Amino acid sequence: MTGTLNIGMVGYAFMGAVHSQAWRTAGRFFDLPLTPELAVLCGRDAANTQAAAQRMGWAAVETDWKALVRRDDVDLVDVCTPGDTHAEIAIAALEAGKHVLCEKPLANTVDEARAMVAAAARAAERGVHSMVAFNYRRVPALALARRLVEEGRIGEIRHVRAVYLQDWIVDPEFPLVWRLQKDKAGSGALGDIGAHIVDAAQFVTGDRLTGVSALTETFIKERPLVGESSGLAATATSQRGTVTVDDAAIFFGRFAGGAVASFEATRFATGRKNALRLEVNGSLGSLAFDFEYMNELSVYEAGDDTAGFRRVLVTEPTHPYTGAWWPPGHGLGYEHTFTHEIADLVRDLGAGTAPTPSFADGLQVQLVLEAVERSAAEGSRWEEIGE
Repeated sequence: MTGTLNIGMVGYAFMGAVHSQAWRTAGRFFDLPLTPELAVLCGRDAANTQAAAQRMGWAAVETDWKALVRRDDVDLVDVCTPGDTHAEIAIAALEAGKHVLCEKPLANTVDEARAMVAAAARAAERGVHSMVAFNYRRVPALALARRLVEEGRIGEIRHVRAVYLQDWIVDPEFPLVWRLQKDKAGSGALGDIGAHIVDAAQFVTGDRLTGVSALTETFIKERPLVGESSGLAATATSQRGTVTVDDAAIFFGRFAGGAVASFEATRFATGRKNALRLEVNGSLGSLAFDFEYMNELSVYEAGDDTAGFRRVLVTEPTHPYTGAWWPPGHGLGYEHTFTHEIADLVRDLGAGTAPTPSFADGLQVQLVLEAVERSAAEGSRWEEIGE
């Protein structure tokens, strides 16, 4: 493929904004075989969608995603909506011959995710490709960590620790936004941020979880109903509704290669804003990462006579992605992970190769999330992860 890649995006709030910036930016810093064009933005409210399109650079708008999918001037559909709509939109787009980028988690249920994987497989036979948007894979430091593991620098993986700590709903008067409703979000902290650390741990180690033992908790059972909302910002009314998702999820796991692991995802870590942390301990060394210091990777290799971790500033031209940006020492930010994601996707589409992570990768994470929920419901019983 060469020429223009016309993008149609469904959703314009938090994820829609960062995806829009990534589509605008990727071709300006990375040498891409296709030129992304922001063709059509879709949202339910015509006035708000038009305002978002003007603000973010989209050429046209639709208020019905089905109309967007039918348009001849759309080559790829970017799904930035709540999880309850992912399957319907993505499957319809693939069947219409459109490439698809879908936000994580892939779906709200395993059955939905399986249907999406089947649709993706059918589409791939016609040269139509899909990808699930686990953006943290594109943090340069985590991509470097994966490279070091692949090179055998830390030896046999023995222990993994992964946490994702946020505090944006600690206030009991924070309103009942869609992320706190199971019918729209699928799960709470587990699916919203736990999915990220499951994928990050499996990505860096190159291994898959095979079983888990878990517990979940909902600390605040009722919240004010939503008035007006935009992304994570919302106004509250005087009426209250029931929170139907978890506020925190903690689980142990075992990898196929024998490593043991612990995971913690919570939106009640007061004072923590976006602390995604991953530590991988191997027979020859260890790696440690914290997204709140996203341009750094801590590395320890056996035989180092300093007997401690060394800080690697991941901004060198030889490090993943960073050579396209600023001189060494000039750090990147959250939005760059999405730009890297788009650049990788467009390069794969140009080459006609299957992008990663695939919908099948998204299904595998969904299977882990389902096993965590089953385990928590059964008093932390050990649950094998399905195929």
